[in-house]
Amino acid sequence: MTPLPGSGLAKGLAVTLRTMTKKTVTAQYPDAQPELPPRTRGVIGLFEENCTVCMLCARECPDWCIYIDSHKETAPPAAPGGRERSRNVLDRFAIDFSLCMYCGICIEVCPFDALFWSPEFEYAETDIHELTHERDKLREWMWTVPEPPALDPGAEEPKEIAAARKTADKLAARIPQTDPDSPPEPTEEKGGTP
Repeated sequence: MTPLPGSGLAKGLAVTLRTMTKKTVTAQYPDAQPELPPRTRGVIGLFEENCTVCMLCARECPDWCIYIDSHKETAPPAAPGGRERSRNVLDRFAIDFSLCMYCGICIEVCPFDALFWSPEFEYAETDIHELTHERDKLREWMWTVPEPPALDPGAEEPKEIAAARKTADKLAARIPQTDPDSPPEPTEEKGGTP
């Protein structure tokens, strides 16, 4: 059986009319902000106080898009007669987001929790050279990082905390417990004449 001439056109117009009568689900982005999931990965925020300039994030980055500059400062000794200590001071921390592939390796390898995912995503620039964001901009994004999810109340205690608690309990068992309201017991004085 041969189809009637124009039947394909009629089917197409029927689909178009059906679609035109439905309510649209497209959000007009600049006017309506999208509802993002709570732990959205947008950009990387820097918590500068935790950064020790260990350079681990820059070394592990597969794109080499993290730039870190630092210098050493000598701190005076903490106690008289002690030796001076030197520490690294962060001069520059920048991420080139035109190279970044948002893999999150830098965040995972940071041993001092200085890098975090921020849900910010509106940082488009007209020039690709302006996508290298310095530490001031990365610090601003840090304050948009959401709180970490609450721990599961049914989860077992972490091994580190359990070991510390066990040690504290052993030490507490060795120390005799006294009533703070009772007077102190007299101690025998040693020495004197034999």
